[in-house]
Amino acid sequence: MKHILQIIRSFPVLGMKVAALTFFLLSNTYAGPFPTIPLSELPDPLRSVWKELKPEMTPMSHCATAFDSHSDGDKMVFRCSIHIKMSAEGERRAMKYCEEKREEKSIKAPCRLVVE
Repeated sequence: MKHILQIIRSFPVLGMKVAALTFFLLSNTYAGPFPTIPLSELPDPLRSVWKELKPEMTPMSHCATAFDSHSDGDKMVFRCSIHIKMSAEGERRAMKYCEEKREEKSIKAPCRLVVE
């Protein structure tokens, strides 16, 4: 961090580009404290729900899922936090909504955040 500040002071334009790139890379690689699942590993019905909701999502939106079956809809949960201003809060809410529904449906698999 100290080196980034030195670059910004020495070369304001270049420094801002380096700082922006660093922030972008760190913000996109940090997955948070929650377990994740790639979109490609979701059962087809859950992937369809994702595709329907995707146009409404922002970079701060997050979805969480849990499933014990790839075909039985009663053994699947998919919950999202879409209209949210902070990414970390979106993750927390999506996981909370998923956990509540998972317990209600007695799904054994843990909730995980969906990542593209």
